[in-house]
Amino acid sequence: MIAASAAMETHRCSAMCPDNPEIDAMTDTTEKPLRFLQIGDLHITEAGLQNHVDLRRIVDEVNGNTNGRIDFVYLPGDNADDGAPEQFRIVHDELSRLIAPWHGIPGDHDFKPKSLDNFYGGLHVRKLPYVIEISGCRCIFLDVVSRGTGGPDFRLGAVRLVWLRGQLDAARRDGKTAAVFMHAYPADLGEEAAEITAMLDESPVALVSMGHTHYNEISRDGRTIYTATRSTGQIEEGDVGFTFAAIDRGAVSWRFKPLDSPWPFVMITSPSDRRLAIAPHFGEANARREVRASAWGAVPIAQAEFRIDDQAWHPMFGGDSGLFGADLTAPDWPFRLSVRMTDQQRNQDTDTIEVAPYVAGDNKPTGSDAANIGAWPERHLFGTQLGPNRNGRKW
Repeated sequence: MIAASAAMETHRCSAMCPDNPEIDAMTDTTEKPLRFLQIGDLHITEAGLQNHVDLRRIVDEVNGNTNGRIDFVYLPGDNADDGAPEQFRIVHDELSRLIAPWHGIPGDHDFKPKSLDNFYGGLHVRKLPYVIEISGCRCIFLDVVSRGTGGPDFRLGAVRLVWLRGQLDAARRDGKTAAVFMHAYPADLGEEAAEITAMLDESPVALVSMGHTHYNEISRDGRTIYTATRSTGQIEEGDVGFTFAAIDRGAVSWRFKPLDSPWPFVMITSPSDRRLAIAPHFGEANARREVRASAWGAVPIAQAEFRIDDQAWHPMFGGDSGLFGADLTAPDWPFRLSVRMTDQQRNQDTDTIEVAPYVAGDNKPTGSDAANIGAWPERHLFGTQLGPNRNGRKW
């Protein structure tokens, strides 16, 4: 059974950043997973256009269905299409209505004025880079645009490279899993690409969460999962929506929710799907002693259950903060794991993953989409790669 939520402990972290001398750490003493929601690149231009309307709807949906059941909402950059103050003001006015905390980083479009003054002045976000700790996971938020010359010239810069290495070394020393939030794949960072990619692969970073691609994509690179959520403002494939993601004791989960799809919404957080299995940073790979899942929706869950393949359904327990769990006696061979939630109005959602024992692959870290998992239609991953980034195909 998942433990009930406890009060958050906030303390100062001793690490120092050259651009941001104070780094906050929020430590949750329970075994809750890190759970966040990602909104794709907004590319806001004018008030009242479709991407603004969709952003407003997303904020309303998030407020109405996730209160207290996500750790934060994340904007991965390209928030304002021209980096103009009035565009950032539109974004801020909508995001300021969120009940959950939110974090925003810049993309190349936010840096069009060759400065991030409008970004910081309009969004009122904290100075990057910085780190927060939630549920034992170090979340590292990066600016990869302001040390470049504009456009797709992404880079961290020498001082921030040293800072990042220090943060990753500290996470490993402390036995913490980490997640990195940046606008683009490390491979897009020019001369820094190889160094950053190796740094991530040698570290306890389980997940790198990005924007920029304009399409949903997952790449499994050695010991790290790279994920990108489709754009909200410049959609090249599928419906507008948002992503739920989690890191649950090292297991990574990711599921896209179209804006017009119903609630409740369910995601298995442990074990991980075979496509999201990575080499373990600490402990046993893809441990399967429990099945754990999260549910979101305005109506309370009346019944939670799981099954292996087509066997009988078994009850799950919990419900605190939308978390459910049960003991899992799993076979040694690959199997399908399904979790089904039914709310008090008989609305229902099921999440299904494929579980297989972890097998070390021969993937070499490239920090790119080279090891992308391809299409996964049930997760709204189409494998089309229709987008303007370096890896994108022509329209």
